[in-house]
Amino acid sequence: MRIAAWNVNSVKARLPNVLDWLGKAKPDVALFQELKCVDEAFPRAEIEDAGYNVATHGQKSYNGVAILAKSRIEDVTRGLPGDSEDTQARYIEATVAGVRVASIYLPNGNPAPGDKFDYKLAWMKRLVRHARGLLDAEETFVLGGDYNVAPTDDDVYDPVGWRDDALCRPESRALFRTLLHLGLTDAFRALHPEPHQYSYWDYVQGRWYRDEGLRIDHLLLSPLAADRLAESGIDREPRGKEKASDHTPVWCTLATPPV
Repeated sequence: MRIAAWNVNSVKARLPNVLDWLGKAKPDVALFQELKCVDEAFPRAEIEDAGYNVATHGQKSYNGVAILAKSRIEDVTRGLPGDSEDTQARYIEATVAGVRVASIYLPNGNPAPGDKFDYKLAWMKRLVRHARGLLDAEETFVLGGDYNVAPTDDDVYDPVGWRDDALCRPESRALFRTLLHLGLTDAFRALHPEPHQYSYWDYVQGRWYRDEGLRIDHLLLSPLAADRLAESGIDREPRGKEKASDHTPVWCTLATPPV
C-alpha cells in the first residue's frame, strides 16, 4: 500500500497538477491538506473519475483536509478530539484496507509567541493524546500531512534564520519528539538519514530554485505500520510545475502483512 501526503494549497487552483500527479504516482491513499474549500465545492467528480473514493472535511477559504483512496473509505471521523469548540477543519481520519489513516493540517503557529502559537501547542497536545489512544487500541495507523514542524536543524536550510519561527521553536519540536517517543516512526527519516531533504519551499526569493526549503510534511507510523515499511520518499516533481503548490508530496509504501 502506497500512502502519500500533500498540502495542495487550494485543490481547485491546483487541480490540473493534482490530477497529473495522481495519474503518475498512483498512490493507493492520498492525504490532502489546505483544500481551501467547503465539502460541496471539492472537485469530487474529477477525483472520482481518476479512480479514487473521497472523504473530505472542508472549510471556506482556509484549511480543509481530505482522504482519497482506491479502496473503500470506512469509519470516517472529522475533527481532532479534545476541543468541542475548535471549528477549524484540520483533521480527518478513516480506515482504508485495514489501515487507519489520518490527514493532518497542523496549525502554523506564527507569530510566536502569541495566541496562534498557543493554539498550535494545544492542538499538538491533543494530537499526542489521540495518538496514545490509537496505540492503546493496537491500531495499524499512519498519521500523515503538513505538521508545520521542522523536527531538527537538519530539516531547515537556514537553522539560525528560522530559529524563532513557530515551525522550529523548541516547544514545537519538543511536542513532535513526544509523538515519536510514544513509539511512532518518521517514515522518511527511518530510511533516509541524510540531512537537508525538504518538502516545502516558499514562493519568495527563488527558494525552490536554490533548494532552500524545510521538511515539515511527515508520515508518522504506528509500530504495526512501521514493521511493514518498505519504501519512503519525497516526490519533488510536482513542486517544479507551473502554478505549483509550495509543498510537494511525501510518501511511503507498506508491505502486505504476512498471513
